[in-house]
Amino acid sequence: MAIAVAACAALAAGCGSGSDSGSQKASICSHPPTTQAGAPSGTAAGATRWPAPPNPMKRACQAGLTPEPAEQLAYHVHAHLDVYVNAKHEIVPGAIGIDVADPAVHKFDEPDGTIGYGGIDPPCADPCISPLHTHSDDGVLHTESPVTRLNRLGQFFTEWNVRLDRRCVDGYCRPKTPVAVYVDGSRYTGDPRQILLTDLKEIAVVVGKPPPTIPTHFPTG
Repeated sequence: MAIAVAACAALAAGCGSGSDSGSQKASICSHPPTTQAGAPSGTAAGATRWPAPPNPMKRACQAGLTPEPAEQLAYHVHAHLDVYVNAKHEIVPGAIGIDVADPAVHKFDEPDGTIGYGGIDPPCADPCISPLHTHSDDGVLHTESPVTRLNRLGQFFTEWNVRLDRRCVDGYCRPKTPVAVYVDGSRYTGDPRQILLTDLKEIAVVVGKPPPTIPTHFPTG
């Protein structure tokens, strides 16, 4: 499973043990880079409606997150995001929140033929990974942080550069297009941006026609 691959790679490499100074991390949000590329948008599962955007560290800063030079595993939890548009399952791309152009960021083959990103060792010369990111296109949202701090769904969508609020997902907005959010299979009626990304939480964002079944549990296979 992608989680295990990424986690084992990070642990084996001693990720989080070689982090640069706090001043270096703070400076990237004061002067975020403007030339970082996003991950390739093509996957084995097909085209991605919303690919990983360029300038991932800038977007992480806009989400209120502090990028790091490597994965930080002192606090490590996973939530899962499914997105459906008119009953079609959309890909949540890998490498959201990761600068894949940095040579310290490793690429690894996933069982489905897609590419995962991470296992950063030695650390990047400059911060290259957000504490909230995706390693691959399996929909798993990784919180990997040096401190215990829950992230929120809205922060991830800011990193993804996709609009999310009570009415809209990207350009799909109520009342013209139905928009619904589910947490562990139950309808969520609050502000979806405030959903906490606690460990093993399953989140489904449904636009237009719903799928036959709404996911209720974090995937185990």
